[in-house]
Amino acid sequence: MAIIQADNIHFFYPGGVKALNGVNLSIEKGQSVAIIGRNGSGKTTLVKHMNGLLKPAQGRMLVNGESTGEKEPSELATQVGLVFQNPDDQIFSTSVWDEVAFGPKNLGCSEAEIKNRVELALQTVNLLSCKDLHPYDLTITERKLLCLASILAIRPEVIALDEPTTAQDQLGVQQLGSIVQQVQKSGITVVTITHDMDFVAEFFERTIVMRKGEVILDGPTAEVFSQPEILMTTYVKPSPMAQLAKEIGADRNAITVQKMVQWIVDRGQHIAKTA
Repeated sequence: MAIIQADNIHFFYPGGVKALNGVNLSIEKGQSVAIIGRNGSGKTTLVKHMNGLLKPAQGRMLVNGESTGEKEPSELATQVGLVFQNPDDQIFSTSVWDEVAFGPKNLGCSEAEIKNRVELALQTVNLLSCKDLHPYDLTITERKLLCLASILAIRPEVIALDEPTTAQDQLGVQQLGSIVQQVQKSGITVVTITHDMDFVAEFFERTIVMRKGEVILDGPTAEVFSQPEILMTTYVKPSPMAQLAKEIGADRNAITVQKMVQWIVDRGQHIAKTA
């Protein structure tokens, strides 16, 4: 059974603006999924249906087979955790430790369990040494990681990241990607909304493309990136390596620098053997 399932979801914002137009999709446990498309395509609206912040006007969003329409966001907190695009919209405590401890406390965890969860979450994002600092003494990159730690401490089954690489340098992006991989290996489903195609290519196995509230492409990331003509209708370009792979006739899976290098090495070896 899919952990997330959208059945013919329609959603309107006040004034009659249609944000989702019959969205159907399912996400399996442990997948890493990127949702891409231009601004206003419905990406964030769709994800906010996953944790109950928004309710469908028509259709159903199911989490573990149960409709989110009949649940409060607080009831879904242990199932789907959302890390906001702007960490300053999410942070409210006066210390890093208290920010991460808030979720486990509200779940009724024991003091020992709270301590264990907070330490593990902060270790995962490499912020344990900052536990006594005020969150606003952290950099923007560190505050984003703090928000991720606060969600990790709740231990949801799905973590959704809204534009996680915005304002991050390359080192921060790589650190975040490593955390995504680590979290996914633990069995947690990771969903991201992003415009960073390099981040998608390197760390997400599946990509969903949205346009005007509809899903227009959905499949393995390399397969989606091999269709630039459709992507361009959403004002999105594949990763540079995916574009290069198409231009030179390389394996379409060569969508990152590492995979392109490996393809070149394998190609050279093949040519040498047949020469």
